[in-house]
Amino acid sequence: MSERSGNARLPSSVPDPARLPEVIDEPRMPAGFACGGVACGIKLSGRPDLAAFVVSGRNPAAAAATFTANRMAAAPVHLSREHLAATGSDGGASGYARGVLVTSGCANAATGSAGDADQAEVARLAASAFGCEPAHVLVASTGLIGTRLPLDRVSAGLDALVPDALSERDDGLAEAAEAIQTTDSRLKSASATIQLASPDGSSHAVTVSGVVKGVGMIHPQMATMIAVVLTDAAAAPATLSGLLREAVGATFDQLTVDGDTSTNDTVFLVASGAAGTTEVEPGTPAAARLGAALTAVCRSLARQQAADGEGATSLITCRVVGGADLADARAVARTVVASSLVKTAVHGRDPNWGRVAAAAGAARRRDGEPVSLGPETLRISLCGIDVYGAEPLDFDAAAVSRAMEAPEVVIELDLGRGSAAAEAWGCDLSEEYVRENSEYST
Repeated sequence: MSERSGNARLPSSVPDPARLPEVIDEPRMPAGFACGGVACGIKLSGRPDLAAFVVSGRNPAAAAATFTANRMAAAPVHLSREHLAATGSDGGASGYARGVLVTSGCANAATGSAGDADQAEVARLAASAFGCEPAHVLVASTGLIGTRLPLDRVSAGLDALVPDALSERDDGLAEAAEAIQTTDSRLKSASATIQLASPDGSSHAVTVSGVVKGVGMIHPQMATMIAVVLTDAAAAPATLSGLLREAVGATFDQLTVDGDTSTNDTVFLVASGAAGTTEVEPGTPAAARLGAALTAVCRSLARQQAADGEGATSLITCRVVGGADLADARAVARTVVASSLVKTAVHGRDPNWGRVAAAAGAARRRDGEPVSLGPETLRISLCGIDVYGAEPLDFDAAAVSRAMEAPEVVIELDLGRGSAAAEAWGCDLSEEYVRENSEYST
């Protein structure tokens, strides 16, 4: 953490990045997968818009997912839930999949029964290409709400994509990452490598690698995204589901750009088991290592999304410690980065800590209850400089303003109510965001 003036005492946030596995912001293909992306004509721009993530073997692999909480969830969200429910045993949170197909440029949301039929046909076409049953295909779509998928173009795109355009190399994952983008300005990927035990007692390298799209219409729960995370570890679907829920709760659910929750949010986790390691069991050291790698990858992806937020000039990181419990700490962090007044203050490089204090005081937990917080124990720092400690502190406002010109603005709060900690990410609110979204559908 940055050094602070005065009597600073804010520790690092949790999860502590220093204790997570090292992450590189590049795609690294885990064993047992082939991926790729092509342009099939969904996007009028002609850019790539169809991506496939396919398990190399003949058998489906363990998979898990988290989806949007929006009551207007899109057709692909409903279909993927149905497929996981059909192949798993926990009602649609995990199951088995042979591949994931993502279309970009059309959300297929609010399209009624016709949209549902379109999505089912996409799954059928993908199943034929992948060589599996439709229930072993997971789907996601992103783009404009209220438009229909061009099935003839998707069909032709699948013919071009599978198998000829699929690759088991890193560039295949990069091409898939490019094809899922919409208003993203750059590719977003992250990878981590850990060691897990094999049946013979030796240690083997395991890769966890993820790609994500989404820079607008982002707000918990979840942040607007299509994310696909692949690993060559071996784990049962229910084990993956538990690890994914924890990772998403600490990362993607703590991400906001503009306060709007999408209809299509989806995070998939697929485990090929091709690394040859022992199956990861819940509650074991191996599960802790795999969970840490998954969290590290998702955390990096979430930060990349916030930094690339539509119209953004600054990544905002809010670190909260001293929460009465985790729910309180997470709520305060989320509320601070979501505040329009905080976001505009960051854009103007204005060290207006009062906006941070007001946002924190308005925070509510997921259950709707207010957090445990009061001015007598609250401490705030901006860019490593203490600005409030139960009362206003003397600080060099010009120095803080200059520090806020950095690509990342760090806001830290100590609630003084316990030992729970959390972090959240957002970005500043600029004129460019308004301009881009006012012209989105045209």
